[in-house]
Parts: sequence; structure tokens; C-alpha cells
Amino acid sequence: MNFGLTQEQQMIKEMVRDFAKNEIAPYAQEIDLTGRFPIETFRKMGQLGLMGIPISKKYGGSGGDTISYAIAVEEIGRACGSTGLSYAAAVSLGACPIYYFGTEEQKQDFLVPLASGESLGAFGLTEPNAGSDAGATQTRAVVDGDQYLINGSKCWITNAGYARTVTITAVTGKDPKGKNIISAIIVPTNTPGFTILSNYKKMGLNGSNTSELILEDVRVPRKNLLGDPSKGFGQFLYTLDGGRISIAALSVGIAQAALDAALKYSKERIQFGKTLSCFQAIQFKLADMAMEIEIARNIVYKAAWLKDNNQPFRKEAAYAKLFASEMAVRACNQAIQIHGGCGYMKDYPVERYLRDAKLMEIGEGTSEIQRIVISRQLLA
Repeated sequence: MNFGLTQEQQMIKEMVRDFAKNEIAPYAQEIDLTGRFPIETFRKMGQLGLMGIPISKKYGGSGGDTISYAIAVEEIGRACGSTGLSYAAAVSLGACPIYYFGTEEQKQDFLVPLASGESLGAFGLTEPNAGSDAGATQTRAVVDGDQYLINGSKCWITNAGYARTVTITAVTGKDPKGKNIISAIIVPTNTPGFTILSNYKKMGLNGSNTSELILEDVRVPRKNLLGDPSKGFGQFLYTLDGGRISIAALSVGIAQAALDAALKYSKERIQFGKTLSCFQAIQFKLADMAMEIEIARNIVYKAAWLKDNNQPFRKEAAYAKLFASEMAVRACNQAIQIHGGCGYMKDYPVERYLRDAKLMEIGEGTSEIQRIVISRQLLA
């Protein structure tokens, strides 16, 4: 299968790379050290049309494909992991579920501001006792007249502190077999009883907003239900499949940044009268990093291509997310090794790359969950 980029995809790659180099990379270290969320960057990305790449122009998007979107995630993540994560979450988890499953009214009211960059999107799935085991969701939404009454909590939700709406998952009833029906409901963040706390202290990705959600007798119209209530679980699994492509692309971007830094340093650092790049031990590390990054990038493109062509892509998305995330951690670790003592210092970006990359093995389904997804697809 040929994954040569189209002219439009290549133009997007060059445009996003230039933007990331000039508008994102210069602030990456500062937002990591301070934890400041770069809201001004997202406004600029909205103006460029980046916030709605895979969304139809009818709803304020750019009408691009998933490969173009993955390219954008990679280039942004290459400049700053924090910005890349919030960007990926805003599009894949915030906007796309409404685009895929929303009514026309929901798309006009909630999707247009997301696709145009007027607002950031967020998706509330994870709970204190329901992460990998999404079926253990405890948040409840009970019908009360023409409204849903929602009670529960969510944790580790990206972008919620800067979102106008959060699509949350909640138990809305029981199916004929007695199992919980888990549905998705769009909740405006200014709704009474909806509290958002952004107090987490994280290992990395400090410039990406991560919040806890508390819903106490939150009332929203029943028309805010997203998609078919009996298919909510399948809908957010489809959402996660698409999100895994974006996390894989982000992993590739972070790994590419690590390789860039390692290459540069190996050509400058002198030991035993030679640059590090002259030593075969270092050459082999660089070769392995470059090879694995290219392999991961091609897996991402394949999964994105399958999605764009309406073919099954769950297994390939899991392949991409699993391989790319674990590859990124290896690449960043090797980049630090090549830097030696300097790599352990915050004066050099490679220590940040490793801290940022670690979440890629955890978020949107851990590596262990990806292996379960893959094995189930093989055995189905």
C-alpha cells in the first residue's frame, strides 16, 4: 500500500511544521516549567483551520482527511508534547464524537465552535474506578421529564478547564440482559452543579490542562444525548479507536523531536577527540531510533487510511498506538543516553520528551489494553 502524501497533505505538513516551529516550539520549555496553558496558541490554530481538519466545512472545519490530521498532530507534538496532547484531545475526543454521532442541531450548537477553534473540546470517560474498565462507569444520568439528572465524577480529563462543553459518559439504564447502558451526553461546563478542578501535579505534559469533573444534580436537556442511547458504548469505542491514531501520531512527533536533538548533539559533542557521531555505538542507537520512527509513522498512516476509506481499523489503530507509544519511550530514553549527563538536565529538552512520552503508553488505553484489543480482533 503506497502512503506517498498527496499534494494537499504535503502542503498541510509544511504549513503546520512552519507554524509549530515559529509559534509553538519557542514556548514549549516555559509552559512545561510553569504549567501555563497556551490558550493563545489554540486561538491561532483555530484561525489557521487546524482545529477542524477532519471536520466538514459545513460545520466550520477544513474538510480534510484523517491522514492530514495525523500529520498535524505529529508536527505539533514534535514541537511541544503538551500542545500536541491538548490538540489531539480537542479534535479526536472533543469534536469528532459530535461530528460522527450528533444531530444536526447538536452539530450547529456544539460542533461549529469546536471545529472553528472558538472553543476547546473535551471527553469525560475516565473515573476513579473506571478507566481501562470503561464498563465500570459509575456516573448516572436519570431521565427527569425532558431533562437528564446527572451525578458522578470524572478524572484526568484533558482540556475540560478550557472547554464550553464536555461530552461525558454515564449509565442511563439497563439492557435486556441486565447490563448497564452507557450513553454519551453533551454537558455545557457552565451548568449549575458542574464543578471543574484543575489541580493535578503531573510527571509531564504540564502545559496540557488536565481536570477533575464533579457533577452534582446536573441537569441538561434530553436532546443533549449523543447518538443512539443503546449504542453509547460502541460509539465511544469508535471514538477511542480514532483517538488512538492521534496518540500514535503524537508519539511519533515526540520521538522525532528526540531523534532530532540526539542527532544534533552527537555531531557537536567531542569525546576522545571525535564527535559522538563517529562512534559506532552511537550510530547504531541513531539508526534504531530512525528506523522505528519511520515504521511507526507508516502504521499511523495505514490506520488513518483505513479509517478514511471506511474500512475496519480497530486492530490497526491499536497496532499504531501500541507500537508508536512504546517506541517513543525507547527513543526518548536513548536520546537521553546519547546526551549523557546533559540529557538529565532541564537545560536540554530530551528529559522533557521522555516525561511527555510516558503518558502515550497510558492514555487512550494502556499498552496492556491495546494487546487485549489486538488479540480479540485476531481471535474474533
